Amino acid sequence: MSEILESLFGSKARARILRFFLLNAGEEYQPAEVAKKNMLKKQETRREINNFKKIKFVVERIKKGKKFYTVNTEFSFYPELRNLIVKSNVYPQCKSLGKVKDIGIVKLAVVSGVFLNYSRSKADMILVANNVSRSKLKNLMNSLEAEIGKEINYVLMNSEELKYRLNMTDRFLLEFLRGPHDEIINKVSGLKNLILALKNE
Repeated sequence: MSEILESLFGSKARARILRFFLLNAGEEYQPAEVAKKNMLKKQETRREINNFKKIKFVVERIKKGKKFYTVNTEFSFYPELRNLIVKSNVYPQCKSLGKVKDIGIVKLAVVSGVFLNYSRSKADMILVANNVSRSKLKNLMNSLEAEIGKEINYVLMNSEELKYRLNMTDRFLLEFLRGPHDEIINKVSGLKNLILALKNE
């Protein structure tokens, strides 16, 4: 879907910035911050924001001599555009998820929340990994957030913590696994049977 959006809106930069403002309604950002969060060049970001300003998709506010921008929720096609963007944020289209396996010895990676348009989930992702590279994890999250256009709420734990939480029947973990989610990686013995049992309760 991200490729479809890029084709519809003319470029990756335009699609990312449009999605970013729509998914962060009510927040105000400077162009440099928009560029950083979406992993785009400052010059093309400013150009796209200026184009959006001309059609009144974004509103400019000046604070202490600095320009900030926010989405105009009164824009004629705001509801339709937001619905289109929300539908595009689904797990299969997130290319950056392929980098999950590179952050360490990954035993489990499951997604819900923003990836599946499931707003009731208390987390977007649960990662169980040992010997995690913090730099690779940070790069992964930056890439995912740039692709999706929204901050990702994730939980990271090692194998021992997962075992402890399961033994203690941790409510948060069991609720997450009981709800809608997709598995990217699952190398935890017996977990599939547990998930099946949870869903059949």
